[in-house]
Amino acid sequence: MIVFSMLALGACKTQTQKSSAAIYQSDAYIIYPDSVVQGNYVAQARSATELTSNYQSPANAFQNPRITFKFAINGRDNEMKSGTDHHVTCLSGDCETPVITFGQQYNDPQAVPSEAFLEEGTQLKVRLSMKPMLDAFAKQGYYETPTGDKIYKEDFKGVYIAGATDPLSWDFDNLGGKESAELKDTNNDGIYEITLTLNEKPEERQTAQQWKMTRDVAAFPQYTSDYPLTDALYNLALEEMINAVEPDSTFRTGKEWAGVWTRDISYSIILSMAQLQPKVSKYSLMRKVKDGRIVQDTGTGGAYPISTDRMIWATAAWEVYKATGDAQWLRDTYAIISKSLDEDMLNAFDPETGLVRGESSFLDWREQTYPRWMQPADIYASENLGTNAAHFQANRVAAMMAEKLGDQTATAKYNKVAERIREGINKHLWLEEKGYYGQYLYGRNYKILSPRAEALGEALAVIFGVADAERSATVVASTPVTDFGIPSISPQIPGIPPYHNNGIWPFVQSYWSLAAARAGNENALTESISAIYRPAALFLTNKENFVAANGDYAGTQINSSNMLWSLAGNLSMVYKVFFGMHFEADKLVLKPFVPKAFAGKRKLTNYTYRGATLTLEMNGYGNEIKSITMDGKPLENAEVPANLTGKHTIKIELANNDTGGEVSHQQVYTSPEAPKVSLQQNTLSWPEVKGAVAYQVFKNGKQQERTTETRYTAAADAYAEYMVLAEDQNGVTSFASEPVVVVPAKYKVVYEMEKFAPKSTFSARDFEGSGFVEISKQKNTSISMPVTVPADGLYAIDFRYANGNGPINTSNKAAIRTLKLGDTFAGTIVLPQRGDGEWNNWGYTNTVQVQMSKGSHTLTLSFEPNNENMNGEVNQAMLDNLRLIKID
Repeated sequence: MIVFSMLALGACKTQTQKSSAAIYQSDAYIIYPDSVVQGNYVAQARSATELTSNYQSPANAFQNPRITFKFAINGRDNEMKSGTDHHVTCLSGDCETPVITFGQQYNDPQAVPSEAFLEEGTQLKVRLSMKPMLDAFAKQGYYETPTGDKIYKEDFKGVYIAGATDPLSWDFDNLGGKESAELKDTNNDGIYEITLTLNEKPEERQTAQQWKMTRDVAAFPQYTSDYPLTDALYNLALEEMINAVEPDSTFRTGKEWAGVWTRDISYSIILSMAQLQPKVSKYSLMRKVKDGRIVQDTGTGGAYPISTDRMIWATAAWEVYKATGDAQWLRDTYAIISKSLDEDMLNAFDPETGLVRGESSFLDWREQTYPRWMQPADIYASENLGTNAAHFQANRVAAMMAEKLGDQTATAKYNKVAERIREGINKHLWLEEKGYYGQYLYGRNYKILSPRAEALGEALAVIFGVADAERSATVVASTPVTDFGIPSISPQIPGIPPYHNNGIWPFVQSYWSLAAARAGNENALTESISAIYRPAALFLTNKENFVAANGDYAGTQINSSNMLWSLAGNLSMVYKVFFGMHFEADKLVLKPFVPKAFAGKRKLTNYTYRGATLTLEMNGYGNEIKSITMDGKPLENAEVPANLTGKHTIKIELANNDTGGEVSHQQVYTSPEAPKVSLQQNTLSWPEVKGAVAYQVFKNGKQQERTTETRYTAAADAYAEYMVLAEDQNGVTSFASEPVVVVPAKYKVVYEMEKFAPKSTFSARDFEGSGFVEISKQKNTSISMPVTVPADGLYAIDFRYANGNGPINTSNKAAIRTLKLGDTFAGTIVLPQRGDGEWNNWGYTNTVQVQMSKGSHTLTLSFEPNNENMNGEVNQAMLDNLRLIKID
């Protein structure tokens, strides 16, 4: 190891001296035709089938000895207000905390000397007094935490530790039941303890030092070029692709992730798997169909319709059709897609904005991309860029499929919906001053736009044509890019460890490359391709993700090697960028883009397109074709007809044109914390936020004032919904605070649900009134609710409910119901899961806004065919009360 490292250091110096031969060079790393150099680390292509690397994760060497943590009853963030944590400093080996009382902050006064780091293998013993909880259990049967979370004695499952230093995590959604994070009271004295091993150096933090091809990849297209590094990485990706096919001929998501996941396979199929593995793509896509509709398998609060990005499946299915021309596949998948889209129109479409509701596509780890206060119902009501781009394209796909099948009515219908979504994205999500789209609309009855950039959404908006040519160029030139690539979101969220936050995902980087190519931005494309090749070469595998701040795969919350969508993205650089393969229903169009940095000769043999086997040879650089021939004859419009058969050779000479392009280079930047706003006697107030120089106060979705004060007088004469953002010295804002509502009593009407349906005998506590009502697929499938409102106006209607059928982060038992005013559809009510078995955990659904005249009306809450969730059997919740609030 020492000899190898010294040789690598020498190689690094030699390579650095050859900087003029670099493909791409930055302060962070250099890409050469046959190697990658990052500081003292070197990856070398020994041949097209062998790579070596001396990379070792530096994550253990420089860890901060100051450990930040907090406790969580039942795994919930309920000890102290957000941002208030315990701190202990571990210097010179093992350490132990004093007995900390739950809810009382401990702040170790020890200072951390400069150049002091956490020793490897440090043992930290944490001691916690839970006597306040135990005394409350004995006295009154329940304990109310400092955050107001009521825990009944019979509901106590355990106390856990969360934190910022591995193996700790701030992932509260996955904390409950995690044995490695649970404190134990072994002698029943009320003192709970846990001993943690910090800065442990596990095997997975050391990458292999050599990769040699062991699989036979001769059945797949063979790629050669003037760049040994890209040739070897292509073959590495092919080998990992073979590894990613399970014995049942479906895709495995990653080395660590068995099973077929809707979004993972779909994004992978779009990138390159439809071309290389069409049969496996078909099997995998059909595995994600249930009852004739697309499965939403992961997401928040019981998934569908809190998460709705399952519709990216449609684009993947269309990609398979374009690659294969399988007419039966077209008919079968069109039926599935149209049924799923029609459900979404009722369950998730917002007719006011023209946007689709639902969680960020792929960014489905709640605290990683959303404010901490947002509940699953809030996430359902948000309207996200990436998810809407996926729905836009799904509707376009449905329209193109319908056209192929001769259904002009359906063609017009889906094209109309697609256009409404496109208009909604460009009207409500575009940030003119930043030059890219905002992340999502969020809030409650009045929403604002999060100005964070969302890499996948920005890329999809360009690739799918949501953005026109001018706006596409602006998006690619303006979206923040860091030293190691494009982060999933920008700026980052404070206090959240790397994963989606402060994380770069190679598959997202691949979509960014496709966007840069479509926008004609050569500089952005060169950097993006380099950002894909760097980690694959150094880590000798296509990792799932890595830390944006330092480019290291260790340090993210979860990771995997041999990741399907990462390897698919790596391969797509050859097919969809260099050779520019664009499938259409009846032809293959070639739109190559070779940045000048990658100029030269390249060849692809044994490439199958429907009934033809192609050899493609290309020379030069640029995104314009000087000449193109097939079998020695000019190839008109650079198009290969779908009915072509036999073997053919296509030769392309590029025009050697430069396209240039701007890139928005930024360091990884973290926004301020969101203010914690309270209301007393019509005055909003909040503690000072660290790093904030001003605060922006929003009322009903519009900014009212920018102030340096930490208080604001609220209006009291009509409904008002306030949100406050912290702004730092660079003008970067935090997430908005949780909405604070001011509503005159006369404009708020509450009905106990037991007035409209029989009381439930289900065991639950903390309900209001005299009881609650159970709804399921068997009970109270339609509830008629006569109501009276005090004045004409716009009313927000929601329900206080409980759903203990699953945790916030997994399972598929979100309850769904249709709300009608009289006989008219008013909207969909979603009742997400709030905790496994936690039927005492009450909250509010999303709101449905309805214009109502003064007087009496009849509302109906019913279970309709489109209200089927992904479970199919359990669609259940408890309803406590109905709330109507006049908001306008």
